[in-house]
Amino acid sequence: MNLQNIKPIDWKFSARAEQLQSSAIREILKVTMRPEVISFAGGLPSPETFPVERIRAAFDKVLSQNGKTALQYGPTDGYPLLRQFIADSLSTSECKITPDQVLMVSGSQQALDLLGKVLVDEGSKILVETPSYLGALQAFSVYRPEFVSVEMDECGVIPSSVAARGQGAKLFYALPNFQNPTGRTLSIERRTELVEVCANMGIPLIEDNPYGDLCYSGEPLPKLLNMNPNGVIYTGSFSKILTPGIRLGYIVAPTALIRKLEQAKQAADLHTSTLTQMVVYEVIKDGFLQEHIPNIRELYSRQCAVMLQAMSEYFPESVTWTKPEGGMFVWVTLPAHIDSKTLLDEAIAHNVAFVPGGPFYANEPEINTLRLSFVTVSPEKIREGVAILGRLITARL
Repeated sequence: MNLQNIKPIDWKFSARAEQLQSSAIREILKVTMRPEVISFAGGLPSPETFPVERIRAAFDKVLSQNGKTALQYGPTDGYPLLRQFIADSLSTSECKITPDQVLMVSGSQQALDLLGKVLVDEGSKILVETPSYLGALQAFSVYRPEFVSVEMDECGVIPSSVAARGQGAKLFYALPNFQNPTGRTLSIERRTELVEVCANMGIPLIEDNPYGDLCYSGEPLPKLLNMNPNGVIYTGSFSKILTPGIRLGYIVAPTALIRKLEQAKQAADLHTSTLTQMVVYEVIKDGFLQEHIPNIRELYSRQCAVMLQAMSEYFPESVTWTKPEGGMFVWVTLPAHIDSKTLLDEAIAHNVAFVPGGPFYANEPEINTLRLSFVTVSPEKIREGVAILGRLITARL
């Protein structure tokens, strides 16, 4: 057979595939691979926080003591001991979580995809914050919903906006803690009000909480899950507190929903890696996170303080920004006439990168916004990069 004589296939993609778009962040990350670029773009945890030796030792122990089980197919819902650990860690005296409510997934991004697959039909009304996490918008958009934006301010999402716009919504997706992209935190008063509004309107509330443990001081605020375990779907991840490379997350929800999500996961990948689940359990089972997470908080707090101080020195007065109390991001609002996408082009020419704010909006993007991440950049480079941005912004006034 002469392969040169075979006509190439003219690929015809599905309507769903035709609407897929690349992540704006992932495209920018290609540029930031250049070593000379000061990157405030990626939402990547600092590699300095990865417990490499402890994970290596856990791999060795799991493989030497239980290797045949670790390398075999496993149950779709996940490794029982890890599910029990997660259930116990999320339980309170007033809200008992059971392992049957926990489904292990391949990173919380898979959680969002499975929730979209199970809960969203074409045209379904989905409430999202303004702005919202780009990865969630991507995951849900595959199922062709109608996104409805609800308002936010410095105290997080405004519950009355949910009440005004939520009639008939299939779900509301929210990040109450150190939100991506804004870094904002939902106040304790609004948590109670939001849970009540969603419960009264019959709207399932997705509480996406990858950053909740990364508070810079005090204790994390109460979880929405514990306020209404029958109406809140909780998604968590080990990416920000251990390592994203291990790709391990989880969903906590009422058992009827978990069983349907389990069926959807069976069709997607059968189960999440048994080996990585057993390794993570080995790492965390004896209280390691209680020792490890405070170190991450301290590092991120210092770097955030450096960025905020540099912005106050180098940014013009017409620029405003959030002051996060945890997490990984600062949200910047420029004067209305400045398009952050064109600013990015100029910034890259000066070896600085960030993420323009437009893609984080489900509707009516505010193009004079941008997101800065500070956790993977040294204090010296933070100051240098912010100074460059400040000069570029000032030149556009």
